Amino acid sequence: MGFIVFALCTKTMKPTYHINGKIASAMTDKPFSFELLATDGNARAGIFHTPHGPIPTPIFAPVGTQATVKSLTQAHLEELGASLVLANTYHLYLRPGADLIAEMGGLHNFMSWPKPILTDSGGFQVFSLNELRKIDEDGVTFKSHIDGSMHRFTPESAIATQEKLGADIIMAFDECADPSDYAYNKRAMARTHRWLARCFQAKKRPDQALFGIVQGGVFADLRTESAAFVSSYDLPGFAIGGLSVGETKAEMHTMLDITTPLLPAEKPRYLMGVGSPEDLINGILRGIDIFDCVLPTRLARHGAAMTFTGRMNLINAAYAKDPAPIEEGCTCYACRNFSRSYIRHLLMVKEMLSGTLLSIHNIHVLEELVRRARKAILNGSYTAFAEEFLSNYQAQPEKD
Repeated sequence: MGFIVFALCTKTMKPTYHINGKIASAMTDKPFSFELLATDGNARAGIFHTPHGPIPTPIFAPVGTQATVKSLTQAHLEELGASLVLANTYHLYLRPGADLIAEMGGLHNFMSWPKPILTDSGGFQVFSLNELRKIDEDGVTFKSHIDGSMHRFTPESAIATQEKLGADIIMAFDECADPSDYAYNKRAMARTHRWLARCFQAKKRPDQALFGIVQGGVFADLRTESAAFVSSYDLPGFAIGGLSVGETKAEMHTMLDITTPLLPAEKPRYLMGVGSPEDLINGILRGIDIFDCVLPTRLARHGAAMTFTGRMNLINAAYAKDPAPIEEGCTCYACRNFSRSYIRHLLMVKEMLSGTLLSIHNIHVLEELVRRARKAILNGSYTAFAEEFLSNYQAQPEKD
């Protein structure tokens, strides 16, 4: 186990900039710093300091696509111990619009969330549109999935939109690709690098941390090249994209084994879109600090519960007369107050409360898991903790 503290706080001259019509000071203290408190192997425990409070790492961020984590209130998130929430630039750009959110005081005021927020660049959503979008060197033209209207994202407009939204952590605009297509990944990676340079130049607000994104599919040479390029920029943190998008678990682990050692040790590392319990444990083993995923709330809406030993489908008839909580020993609100039988009843009659209770439980499991992982790292026992967890956990079978 090692104890290290890295300080990133420096005073720099910045040009004056405008936020909601107000002129900000040109002399600004950089509001982000990362303390790496302990290591155990490649696993890391730290604190990422932001203008809206500290983020203890490793951390899982619930996803609030439309400026809300589905079926939960902000009070639920506070009780669950969430210290970071992700919002979606693409969806908020379309509805209600970044200008409206800026007029309402930014995302923190708009959604009444006082803690840190991360926004993605919209790249993944845009590139997921397939036939509804067209890529060129300057950016992407795409058709709204809502009404068919045409829109355009460029690196500059993605940054401008995120500056209006006002999240603490913002992402560079990148191009996503099929992880197994080498030629496409090489082209997309090169374009992602060129777009990072433009994002870096376009960013104006010093109270936001811009993260660059490493791409390269499942190809070691591309990941190595991308990690070297992205980490050459003096950014507050770095993300790994293009994983958990169809590749095998073994391929994801190999890419993490290659990529994370190439990223600066004194900056946080964010694995985008990953959120199953076993993936969190394996990611932390490989030096990842931040995770996010829609999985806990998506599973909840379909009647599935996460547990520390595997996934449980509460729609099964076996739970119709089961008086036990979702998971014995769980301290979440749902498990303290309700039985499997009751929650199954809610699912069968399609009551909204079923999604709320299961979302509370599922997010609790992930937040509690990273809390236990962090404690184990601080105690120098993470490797043993991870081995015990994975030996007792029944992961979902991979699709062919």
